[in-house]
Amino acid sequence: MNAPSRIPLIVLFGGESAEHDVSCVTAAHVIAAANAEKYDITTIGITRAGMWNLVVPSSDELAEGRLSTSGTPTNLQTVISLLEQCVVLPLLHGPLGEDGTVQGMLELANIAYVGSGVLSSAICMDKVVSKQILQYNNVEQPAFVALRDGECTPADIDAAIDQLGFPIFLKPANMGSSVGVSRVMHREDFMTALHLAFQYDEWAICEEFISGREIEVAVLGNMEPIASVPGEIVPAGEFYDYKDKYVNNIATLHIPALLSAEQAQEVREKAINIYKALRCDGLARVDFFFDESTSRFLCNEVNTIPGFTPISMYPKLWEQSGISYSDLIDRLIELAFDRHTRRRRHTSH
Repeated sequence: MNAPSRIPLIVLFGGESAEHDVSCVTAAHVIAAANAEKYDITTIGITRAGMWNLVVPSSDELAEGRLSTSGTPTNLQTVISLLEQCVVLPLLHGPLGEDGTVQGMLELANIAYVGSGVLSSAICMDKVVSKQILQYNNVEQPAFVALRDGECTPADIDAAIDQLGFPIFLKPANMGSSVGVSRVMHREDFMTALHLAFQYDEWAICEEFISGREIEVAVLGNMEPIASVPGEIVPAGEFYDYKDKYVNNIATLHIPALLSAEQAQEVREKAINIYKALRCDGLARVDFFFDESTSRFLCNEVNTIPGFTPISMYPKLWEQSGISYSDLIDRLIELAFDRHTRRRRHTSH
């Protein structure tokens, strides 16, 4: 059967996580930028309550850069039964979207989708597990301690503080966009920050403070990934928080980062090695701290579904590297079909 003239593209956005709003913004800009001559776009919004709706974005929503998840109730099976050779672009940030859950559903439905698979998505979402794997692979990173809600004792907390010293960054293990992150300066503030982190996940990660520059590298590809020019973020506040990323837009971005040619090449190679170690596919943004006193790049984290808003680093880094926003979407969809074909060779016996 001949392939359709336009590729059926399902854009999945919203979701039940605390990053719901970020996803709604990302989806609007991706849909606006996707080549209408190449793709027949179906938009599905997942509400905060987990309801799936078929959404018809209005011109006003696209112009304002934020979609609503309200629409006609539907489900994935209903949508894909009407389509052929479709591909899903899951623009779901955080738990129940970026953590392998939706990826597993799409694997069972035998649908190509953009981004990393179940294992890599779950690993990269969980900062504790990803750091443990990177530690095994001798990747330099800040010192860390994991604490579990209901299990950590006062002695565990004291040990974490003694090991890391102040300031300490305290985060939910499974969350992104700086949601639930605190910079803890004193022992009396530690429990408040820990309770905040436990509102979003049963695991929290405590990290040592690194007085370093924030360097980010975009990676693209499957078997042979490539890295963008590195970029640098200079936060407006104490650290690059949610308001800096999505509200105020007052952080300073240097693209390319102010690094020597040798340093830029080093961090790009490190990003690709980390991408491979965590079994990423399609895309990811690898974040580093650059400690100028030791000239070391320390891996902070890996995001398998990085933000795609106009002020997001991932598309900006590729634009500076010679790949436009629209072309980037095309490449990601090609990689999705490539990965799906490769994976099905091992599951169709």
